[in-house]
Amino acid sequence: MKTWMLGVALIVAPLAAFADSASVTLHGKTYTTEFATDDATREHGLMDRAHMDADHSMLFIFADDAPRAFWMKNTLIPLDILYFDASRKLVAMQLNAQPCKGDPCAIYPSGDQKARYVLELNAGEAGKLGLKLGEPLTIAGTPATPR
Repeated sequence: MKTWMLGVALIVAPLAAFADSASVTLHGKTYTTEFATDDATREHGLMDRAHMDADHSMLFIFADDAPRAFWMKNTLIPLDILYFDASRKLVAMQLNAQPCKGDPCAIYPSGDQKARYVLELNAGEAGKLGLKLGEPLTIAGTPATPR
């Protein structure tokens, strides 16, 4: 009986993880994603990572709409930084943001555009997708309430 239950658990656990996995879809392409919904997670972001899979992303979610600015300190991989408003429409892009190992680091702002969501992809992905302002972002999964 215990062996049977263990077998069922080993089959069901991965399926449950898959069902709850977070993803975003942009211009018809889906990326697995990590949600960054609190100050500590948003501040650390993708720092210290030497690699990010081609189909992966990080989605920063804020509780309010405001002009946003990101930097690349201690980020080891170049990124496309995409800014979305409260209705999840693309309002600004910073493409091919380069790693920064020491101060001063470049700042990558959304300009005067207010953003609630910021998506980081590997550099070059926005170009491959042919993104244009106004593109919608679809989010699957349940992020924590932004703080």
